[in-house]
Amino acid sequence: MRKFLAGASLILLAACVAPAPPPPPAPRPAPSPPPPPAPVSQDWRDFPLTPGRWAYAGDATGSSATFGRTGVEADLIVRCDRASRTVTLSWLGVPMPAGNATTITTSAGVVTYPAGAVGANRIGVRLAANDPFLDKLAFSRGRFVVAGAVSEQGAVRLVIPAWPEPARAVEDCRK
Repeated sequence: MRKFLAGASLILLAACVAPAPPPPPAPRPAPSPPPPPAPVSQDWRDFPLTPGRWAYAGDATGSSATFGRTGVEADLIVRCDRASRTVTLSWLGVPMPAGNATTITTSAGVVTYPAGAVGANRIGVRLAANDPFLDKLAFSRGRFVVAGAVSEQGAVRLVIPAWPEPARAVEDCRK
């Protein structure tokens, strides 16, 4: 019985012992550095699109395809003047004197045109309605880019989705 009492008292004594304190928290590892930014692509097909939508409108003198955001002046206008059979591409800006050139890039090729004032606070190029580059613009795959033509606001680079509206304005001038 003594052995039993001795064993029981050891069990009771063990039950009265306070639990061991928890181990100190492990130090948190330093956060890993953020990943490096993705390299900026030099391929125009990867440039982000300029925000906006195309809209088409016809009138007695021709038609226009306008691209931009609602409630602000259009970023790009493709305007058909039926009387002169010309198509004007214009964008916001005031041209700087001398040496203004605009490069238009499509999936079918690149062309550079001299640019100048084509209206109040607009820079642009005027093309004959039968200029073959207008077809390349109309049928570009996915997008086209209008770049250059430095203005007081800086160099322009518009990355425009290729929708049917500009082709429609061009065709209006060819009728």
